[in-house]
Amino acid sequence: MDALGMGGSGGMFTLALPPDLLHARMQMALSLGWHIVVACFGVAFPPMALFAEWRAHRAQDQDMNALARTWAKALGVLFAVGAVSGTILSFEMGMLWPGLMARFGQIYGFPFTLEGFAFFIEAIFVGVYLYGWDRLPPRLHLLSGFPMIAAGVAGAFFVVAANGWMNTPTGFEIRDGQVMNVDPWAGLLNPSTAAQSVHMILAAIMVTGFCVASVYAVGMLRAGTSGPSRYHRLGLLVPLTVAAITAPIQIVVGDWIANMVAAHQPAKLAALEALYPSGTHVPLSFGGIYLDGKLVGAIQIPDGLSLLIHHDPGGFVPGLDRVPAQLRPPVNLTHLSYDLMVAIGFALLALAAWLGWAWWRHRDIPRSAWFLRAVALSGAAAVTALEAGWTATEVGRQPWIVYQILLTRDAVSTAPGLRIGFYLVLAVYIVLTVMTVYVLRRLARVPEATIAPQELETTP
Repeated sequence: MDALGMGGSGGMFTLALPPDLLHARMQMALSLGWHIVVACFGVAFPPMALFAEWRAHRAQDQDMNALARTWAKALGVLFAVGAVSGTILSFEMGMLWPGLMARFGQIYGFPFTLEGFAFFIEAIFVGVYLYGWDRLPPRLHLLSGFPMIAAGVAGAFFVVAANGWMNTPTGFEIRDGQVMNVDPWAGLLNPSTAAQSVHMILAAIMVTGFCVASVYAVGMLRAGTSGPSRYHRLGLLVPLTVAAITAPIQIVVGDWIANMVAAHQPAKLAALEALYPSGTHVPLSFGGIYLDGKLVGAIQIPDGLSLLIHHDPGGFVPGLDRVPAQLRPPVNLTHLSYDLMVAIGFALLALAAWLGWAWWRHRDIPRSAWFLRAVALSGAAAVTALEAGWTATEVGRQPWIVYQILLTRDAVSTAPGLRIGFYLVLAVYIVLTVMTVYVLRRLARVPEATIAPQELETTP
């Protein structure tokens, strides 16, 4: 899970950095950054497809039926490429980070074992769902999608729990340098698991909703004088509504995350806010550059950080001055990534409010080309926020791969040629990206043919 950090070491850690540490980090960042986007669709796309299918049968709606069939094909494509990228990640954990797996494999490997079961269940029911169109009774076909949804959410939970353990490691003791009394369940349910998993699942819903809606927004903008079809309007409205409902909830969960980080990773919180001096009445900072222990050019809300963490303007917040210089995260990358995520999050919240206002007033989407342009950009914006958030999470933990237990540089493989592996993996992801975009564009251009109303069977 270690993505981008560039933490150095010093003091009692005096060995030189392994020569291929940078390439190992770059490879992990590439693999995780690519896979996490596809994984979002594995979590949130199946429920949208099932909703469209349910509405198609309940309302005898041919356009909804066309959407459901097109979305089912798209989720099949994304599941396939996600399986490839997930397999690459599983191999990389052992090949790139043997120091982590050798020492903590008993506890770190447990959530990945459970995720493997979830993946196989999901794969089985994805196959049943895709193959079952027109072969299973409508009610049974609809029901076959629910295990797919449950397995997708469970898989995301287990993977995020593994990452949460790296941030707040629990479930073991270290005696004389040896890992003892391992409790895999305690590791799985570490202090970060609940907040991080909820945050990630909501992020998956937002990424999927805004990305799918953006495709249909582009189609509506291209419709010109002929006007958008009902198919495109539904294709925009369904996922956009889901994402819009999720956006304000995610803001509340963000407060939960901030308090969790403050309690368990004060150095990360200080890096997120680029805060050097510890103190009370600490402002909440946005933007700016961290130089020589000072944040220059930031917009600050007086007492904001103290209020956010302690709900008290006089609350004490520890800064980077309490962390040895060699153990501080890369501040600017952590801080700016976090700020980018927050800024996009509030922009998407404003877009959700715009949709909510128009629907409350007119029971329709806003009748403005600017609204469609904003929706068209929202998919890329949501993905950017996702990547920025994970960058802040991972880099903010540096230079530790297991927080305050194991340094990243002590976990990396010493085998020669890691840089060659990075370039090979880069080539694989370029090919995967091109193929995935090509296939999805074909699906977007040619809507699934509708079927006659009499072929739609009502499903209660």
